[in-house]
Amino acid sequence: MPDVFISEEKTKSSKLKSSKTKPFFVEPKESERHRLPGHTHNPLAAFCYYPDFVRFVNADPEEKVVLLLRRHPITNLQWLVTAFLMLLAPSFFPIILPYELLPPGFQIILPLVWYLITFAFILEKFLSWFFHVNIVTDERIIEVDFFNLVSREITDANIDQIQDVTPRVVGSIRTFFNFGDVVIQTAASIPLITFEAVPNPDKVARILRESRIEEEQEKLEGRVR
Repeated sequence: MPDVFISEEKTKSSKLKSSKTKPFFVEPKESERHRLPGHTHNPLAAFCYYPDFVRFVNADPEEKVVLLLRRHPITNLQWLVTAFLMLLAPSFFPIILPYELLPPGFQIILPLVWYLITFAFILEKFLSWFFHVNIVTDERIIEVDFFNLVSREITDANIDQIQDVTPRVVGSIRTFFNFGDVVIQTAASIPLITFEAVPNPDKVARILRESRIEEEQEKLEGRVR
């Protein structure tokens, strides 16, 4: 027998309750990822949403990377200009240095040594940018500080430990190119994690907030791994 005496307000409230139990942040299917805005196959991308083939130290087997971030490419402009000037410098050696007083062998070795120093400078700066990454997974946030080939520092915090997310875009250059810092306050042992000079800081902050809400929803529904 149909429940004709149930009020319309109750049916509406029950619909609202059922809608609240649905996941807030739905993970896209594997076939749909390449169509997502922000998804790219470029290995040098500074912003990649659901990247492919990303692995990191101490990753859980079922942990999935939601966001991979690097500093905006425009932040490399300063050292790129320096590297360009260093590459041009040997052409001015005969003007600056007393080349005619040097033995012929030194006149050849000196530019080669300079180019080796320049190459080492470029490699160190590129690796520092490429491996200094910020990762957001479905379980935690990770900041990798890459100092050199033998020194790095990894900081992480669980998604449910995020207390506040603040995007900061200061200055005309950052506003024009749409990059800035995302400051994350956590309840972890390290209370402050900063994603420095990342593209689309507002979008990054929104993804972090949505991930936190989804993690809280999983706890309520008992879906926590």
